[in-house]
Amino acid sequence: METRLSRYIWTHTRKQQLWILLVVALSMVPYFLSFDLPKRIVNGPIQGQGFEEPGSTQRFMPISFELPFFGEVTLFSGIELGRQETLLALSLVFLLLVIINGLFKFYINTYKGRLGERLLRRIRFELVDRVLRFPPKHLKRVKPAEIATMIKDEVEPMGGFTGDAFVQPALLGGQALTALVFILIQSFWLGVIAAVIVAVQALIIPRMRRRLLVLGRERQLTARELSGRVSEIVDGIGTIRGHDTSNYERADIAARLGRIFKIRYDIYQWKFLVKFLNNFLAQVTPFLFYSIGGYFALQGRLDIGQLVAVIGAYKDLPGPLKELIDWDQARQDVQVKYAQVVEQFSVEPLIHPKVQELSVGAAAPLSGALAAVNLSVADEGGARIIEHVSLQVRPNETVAITGGTGGGGEALAEAFGRLTWPESGRIVVGDTDIHELPEAIVGRRISYASSEVYTFQGSLGDNLLYGLKHAPLTDVAYDGDKAAHRRWELLEAKLAGNPSLDLNSDWIDYAAAGASGPDDLFAKIRAVLDVVLLTNDILALAVRSTIDPAVHAAFASEIVDMRGALRRRLEAEKLSDLVVFFEPGSYNIEATIGENLLFGTITDRARWEKVLETHPFFKTVLKRAGLHETFYEMGLEIAENVVELFRDLPPDHPFFQQLTFMSSEEIPVYETLLQKLRGRPIDQVSEEDAIRIIRLCFGYIEPRHRFGLLTDEMMEKIVEARREFSDGLPDDLAGIIEHYQPNRYMASASIIDNVLFGRIGHKHTDGSDRIRAIVRDLFESLGLYDKVLAFGLDFDVGAGGKRLTASQRQKLNLARTLIRLSDFYIFNQPLLALDQRTQDQITRNVFSFLRAEERNPAILWVLSNPALSDLFDRVAHFENGRLVEDKSVETSRDDSDYKELAS
Repeated sequence: METRLSRYIWTHTRKQQLWILLVVALSMVPYFLSFDLPKRIVNGPIQGQGFEEPGSTQRFMPISFELPFFGEVTLFSGIELGRQETLLALSLVFLLLVIINGLFKFYINTYKGRLGERLLRRIRFELVDRVLRFPPKHLKRVKPAEIATMIKDEVEPMGGFTGDAFVQPALLGGQALTALVFILIQSFWLGVIAAVIVAVQALIIPRMRRRLLVLGRERQLTARELSGRVSEIVDGIGTIRGHDTSNYERADIAARLGRIFKIRYDIYQWKFLVKFLNNFLAQVTPFLFYSIGGYFALQGRLDIGQLVAVIGAYKDLPGPLKELIDWDQARQDVQVKYAQVVEQFSVEPLIHPKVQELSVGAAAPLSGALAAVNLSVADEGGARIIEHVSLQVRPNETVAITGGTGGGGEALAEAFGRLTWPESGRIVVGDTDIHELPEAIVGRRISYASSEVYTFQGSLGDNLLYGLKHAPLTDVAYDGDKAAHRRWELLEAKLAGNPSLDLNSDWIDYAAAGASGPDDLFAKIRAVLDVVLLTNDILALAVRSTIDPAVHAAFASEIVDMRGALRRRLEAEKLSDLVVFFEPGSYNIEATIGENLLFGTITDRARWEKVLETHPFFKTVLKRAGLHETFYEMGLEIAENVVELFRDLPPDHPFFQQLTFMSSEEIPVYETLLQKLRGRPIDQVSEEDAIRIIRLCFGYIEPRHRFGLLTDEMMEKIVEARREFSDGLPDDLAGIIEHYQPNRYMASASIIDNVLFGRIGHKHTDGSDRIRAIVRDLFESLGLYDKVLAFGLDFDVGAGGKRLTASQRQKLNLARTLIRLSDFYIFNQPLLALDQRTQDQITRNVFSFLRAEERNPAILWVLSNPALSDLFDRVAHFENGRLVEDKSVETSRDDSDYKELAS
């Protein structure tokens, strides 16, 4: 990278800088005239110079000049104006000059801002481009948060400085020089005084500000380190809590914040000392002008108009001068920051740009074997983890690697997957080093999966298809405003040196998945999900999600129709009591009291909590139904039972999962509340305490909690009160409850709740498993399975895939690898988070899948279970970083060492 920021700016913005410098030069003309005009106004119409006689006139705005051989040439003789008219005309000209100068500043500042933002965009893109080309070892040493901070924050001032790099000294220096020259023209001695003060400021202030640059650099480094440390805390929060080191981390952060505070405080002290001195020097000059200039005016050596003009000109001199000094400090500051960024991003050797060039066409199949030739790989500390290994994987061959953790097989797989670079030796395909081949070939024809998974924030489907997004494959047609916006995007991308690839294009390489287009891609997706046993997980995510029935009207209608199919299926299998359905005129014994009372779901939980506490409608309905006092007494019973049963259990006890109305943290609160309320009727209890007790009833389910509190009479009252909640809901509560309706899809309920339209009964211990199996069969038979699965693919996996379990992330990573057609598959213990039985099943599924589709690729698999070696053609055994055995499976089966290893 270019080491000097000014040279980098000039290289990429030369034409624009020259144009804006020309505009700056032109702006000096009206700027100078704006200094001279006040003198003409004061001396002319105000003091009467040229208007000594009554009725005197002067020519306004005559345009004439002298030419050699021609003499005086007059283009416009001017307009004869009297004293008052001349005053008005000159004042209007002054106003015009103010507007012209303002427009020049507006144009210059806007142009500078656009120029700076373009270069900032260019710098950020180049830095991210370099990150994408970092060697693997360097990526393991840097902290992601520090890299992100540099790209996001530390280069930000460089964009602002870009427009000022050449324009600001020209503009400010031109303005200061123009004012100084004007003062010298009016009075030589006043000009000398102004020049001396300017020279003192220009010499002393920048020298004093050098200390600020040193402190600023220290502040930048400590802030970057703090960012990286906070990122470590977030990523390692489980370890911190598991080892009780949170207070150690607090001490570390406090110490870092203390160092940052000291640096920043020193910056404040020094900055305001410099500012004080600068302001003092700026204010000394007006004192000299008033005293010395006034003396000259009294002596007749300077007229009043000149004095006013000089003072007005000097008024505009300190501003540009101060900004020029600030510019010099900013220049040094951003140069220091730029040098730090260049130092961090100047890494050798970088991947050559040609290796990552865009390729739209299909990658040709690899011919020849994938081989390690005398390969040695070292870790970050320089220790050899594999040494002088030579191993060949021929096309269509399957090779198992055994040897356990630390044997060396994992490091070899990483080298084949290009996650590590050789210390010595080579990785070749045929006779070509894979590091010399374009990623458009090796990145598509060699697929790698390991247990170390990174899942990008976004939908599950986006992550699954991530390995197919190599290049934009379609041209998007835009019209109207979108077409104009796209043209603007293309122009700005070109000016900023960014690629103009269209993110709205279809990037999915369907052919790489063996599909002809979007229509048959889903079949490929479902096939790989079945192979890695992820289908049921995704289906579970899908049925627990909500959809907008207005957007998916056809699907919502099919789900409503499915309710009848479910009832018929349960009746046919004599499982009618497996689900208790919601009926408008009856109490659902398997649902909570709250669900039965409202006969619907709450659409806004926070708003509902406020209704319970403050809205009179809720209390009025309960009183009219005779439930207000009943619920209070019932709530006290629930609180008594829960406190008695659970107060001595640890907070993480599984029994708490059975509670729907109270958490473990609330038990001490309710224990204290019971001591306060015990034996007191509801009319002697505060409204707040009564609501807290009554609220416990809403989560009560008799078959689940079995406190014997729900009587037939109470259930009848709840059903009667239900009608008032439905029919009498006031306007200000409209939309807070979505009522159950047998022929309507519930937007606020999940897909599975809409299918069941009821609650699973507690009479069957395996009721949940049985109903899930029945619902899956119904989805399949009614042609809804793929539609529901598609909703599961829209599931947001969260930052780093944290909304998925570790096993789900590893399954997803393996599916992402399998969905792409490749010549070589490298599997580096990709399923370590799963139990051994599931690992074995998925491994066999993968072999069956790759062979059934007649893909017949080469497979290299680092096994955690050597018993699976019989699936492979060859077994390579590693110990202490060396290949100690490489045999065919047929040979190995007769080998006693193999039998002992496999057992």
